[in-house]
Amino acid sequence: MNITVYLGAFGGSDPAFAAAVDELGAWIGKNGHSLVYGGSETGLMGRLALSALAAGAEVTGVEPRFFVEQEVQCDQLTRLIVTEDMPQRKAKMIELGQAFIAMPGGTGTLEEISEVMSLVSLKKLNAPCILYNLDGYYDSLKALLSRMIAAGLSTPERQKGIYFARSLAETKGMLDEFELFERVERRQSLLPQTTNARGRASYF
Repeated sequence: MNITVYLGAFGGSDPAFAAAVDELGAWIGKNGHSLVYGGSETGLMGRLALSALAAGAEVTGVEPRFFVEQEVQCDQLTRLIVTEDMPQRKAKMIELGQAFIAMPGGTGTLEEISEVMSLVSLKKLNAPCILYNLDGYYDSLKALLSRMIAAGLSTPERQKGIYFARSLAETKGMLDEFELFERVERRQSLLPQTTNARGRASYF
């Protein structure tokens, strides 16, 4: 599975951030997944790339040209894709991803995962969108999404596919559940169909 991860270009002040990033990167590599991320060598971004590479993962970085000109890209990646601007970078990271995780980050991380949340809500993206809510980092966003529903500006159905995970174990469980659902859907799509009396498809 190609897992797109959004996270901070700074290291942050909480040592738990680095530990969680190292754990996620190692898990991606050891379980045969591939990492897609923003391409930088700085902060939590660079740490995630190096931990995933050390665990044997293929790592694709997607970096806009102006960051490459500033030489902030990681040079050890499996592949570096250079885009002309930030919108192209976001589009390419979504195109390559099969699941999306937001670790703690700043305004850029928030913008990126917000676009994924919007596409999931509009049913334009069939992929899990997971906010890694380490030590309650995304509690305020979780509360805001709930308030949107309470205010009649969103619905549980519109927010289906947006998850908050408190640990790697919870994140893994969500990804495993999605993969299982996808396998069942693919299997059913291959089965011969009949039409029942109500005109609905039935599977043998």
